[in-house]
This record gives sequence, C-alpha cells and structure tokens, in this order.
Amino acid sequence: MIKPDNRAANRTLPPPTAQLRNRFTLVFLALASFLMLVLCYIMARSFLAAILFAVVMAVAFYPVHARIWTRIRGPNKAAFVSTLVVLTVVVLPVVALAHVVTGEIRDAYTFLAVRSSESGGLIPWVTTELQKPLEAIGRHVDLNALNLRGELQARLEEWSASIVRSAADIARHLGSFLLNAAISFFALFFLFREGRRVRLTMAALLPLDTGRVDRLFTSIGDTIIANVYGVLAVAVAQAALTGAALAALGVGSPVLLGVLTAGCSLVPVFGASLVWLPASIVLVASGHWVKGLILLIWGAAVVSTSDHIIRTYIVGGRVKMNTFFVFLSLLGGIEAFGILGIFIGPLILSVTAALLGMLHEEMRDWQKQEPPESPAADTGLAG
Repeated sequence: MIKPDNRAANRTLPPPTAQLRNRFTLVFLALASFLMLVLCYIMARSFLAAILFAVVMAVAFYPVHARIWTRIRGPNKAAFVSTLVVLTVVVLPVVALAHVVTGEIRDAYTFLAVRSSESGGLIPWVTTELQKPLEAIGRHVDLNALNLRGELQARLEEWSASIVRSAADIARHLGSFLLNAAISFFALFFLFREGRRVRLTMAALLPLDTGRVDRLFTSIGDTIIANVYGVLAVAVAQAALTGAALAALGVGSPVLLGVLTAGCSLVPVFGASLVWLPASIVLVASGHWVKGLILLIWGAAVVSTSDHIIRTYIVGGRVKMNTFFVFLSLLGGIEAFGILGIFIGPLILSVTAALLGMLHEEMRDWQKQEPPESPAADTGLAG
C-alpha cells in the first residue's frame, strides 16, 4: 500500500515557532506604530486646525486640481498652480473686503467720535438717542423698575472692554495666525501633490475591500464638498442680500454689516438674523418705522429663506442625512473644533453613518455564513 506523500503540504506551513514570532512581530509593530502616532499628534496638535483646514480645502478643490492636472503635466507644477488658485480664491476677496470694511469702520468711528463729543461721551449720546423710543414704550409699560439707563451703561462698558480685549488678542496672535496660514498652504501643496498616493496608502492600511473603501472615501469627499460649497454659497448670498437691502434703505456701513452677516450665517439656528433683526429694531426705535418693517420682512422672507433654498440646490443629493443629526453635528463640531467644526462635525457624522452601514452589512454576511442546524437537533433526536 502506497502512503500519501505529505512532505509538500508540510513544507507550505511555517513551524509553530515562526507563527508565534510573526504574531509577536505584528503586535510589536502595531503598538510601536500607535505610540509613534500619539507622539506625532502631540507634536502637530498646535497646528491641527491649520492642517484640517488644508485637508478640507484639498478635498473641496480637488475637482479643480484634477482639471489642472490634465493640462499641466508634473505633480509639482500642477500642485503649485492649484495652490495658487486656492490662495487667489481665498485671499483676494478677503483683502478686497478688508479694504472696504476698514474704510467703513473708520467712517463709523469718526461718526461716533463726533456725536459722542457733542453729547459729552458715548454713553450719554446713546442714552439720548434711545430717549424717544423709551418714552414711547414707557407710555404703555412701567420702565422705572427696570433701570434701563444703568443696564445700558453697564452693557456699553462691557462691550467697550470686550472690543479692546479683542483688538489686543488679534494683535497678539497675528504672528501665530500668519504661521498657521503658511502651514495650511504648504500642507495644501503637499496634499495636492501626494493626494493620490495618500489615498492609496490609506486604502491599503484599511482592512476593507475595495468597494467599501471607495464608498468610505466617496462619503468623506461628498460631505466636505457639499458643506464647503453650501456654506460659502449661503454666506455670499445672505451677505449680498442683507448689504443690498441696507444700502437701499440708507443704513450706514452696508458692506461692513454684509460681511458681518456672512460670518453670522455660519451660526446655527439664528444665522443672518443676528444682523438684520437688530438693525430693523434700531430703525424702528429711531423713528424709521417703514424702513424697519421693510428690513424685517426682507430679512425673514428672503434672507433667512435663502439658506434652505441654496443649501438644497448646492448640496442636492450628495449628502443624505437626518436634519436633526446634522444640526447636532454642527453644534457639537463648533464646540469641539471651533469654526472648523462646521465642516468637521457633519464629516464625522457622515463617516459614522457609513461605517455603521458597513458594520450592518458585515454582520448580515456573517449570519448568512452560519451553518444551518442539523435535522437531528430540530427533531430532538440528537444524543
């Protein structure tokens, strides 16, 4: 009787000591890599916001970079041109607006200085301006117990001190801001140049099949692009609508208030109403009832409504998430990451939803692979 030759099969299996050594090697490399990643985070956490901003810009402008790549051969040249495009798109409008806003701030400061000097100070002038609307309200409501004059004086003093502190903080952190800006654009150049290689490396490290990796990266890209384009479109539209209305009604500093509206449009729930609502109240309180009511109706019916219309049009079918969870992700993102949380919060929510969907699919596949129970077990004949 001829015995089967198992030497070939045995040669394919590593010895037990080699298997054990491979496991120890894998555990050592995993722990060492985790430790090094923690140390890298400690070194980079001061610049984390700048790096995250570069990542968001790289993903948002990747379609532009892809077109530049087809026309300019060479990774360095294409990345350099793409970075210049982003720099131009971001910096030039900011510089132009800063020039106009600086002029309007100077004019507003001159106006307030002249009026306050005529009235003996800023607080007496504001109190005098509010005297007529307060008298009108006082005919119907007893304002003596409220001590509005004292409250107004206290609030004005707090606001003045806050403005002074903010100006000092801006001057003190100017160098840090410039350093973070330089890091952001240097990282942006690297991401444009090495973006494909970084994606392939991350895909190779993830223990997922190709289809799920593509789904995960597509979800991340769609979320960032939708939020960046949606936020920018809403900010520009609401700033333009509010500034145009203020200019048409003859309100001073319409560009400054328009830029302020663009910033307030990032605030969840309240948004642009933080500008047009107080402006309408001031107009009504100063005796311009018609202008105040026009601005109030315009703000509520047009400016605030444009948020939903533009976001729906821009975002479209890219991101399909529950509105309530998106709202929570915005608030939580801002709380955790500052202004960048507007983009990072929905991104975390989108990735979480994608991973939970993959986990559900994996669990369902495992259930399908479970062996069926034997007939003996079903009939009670086993054992």
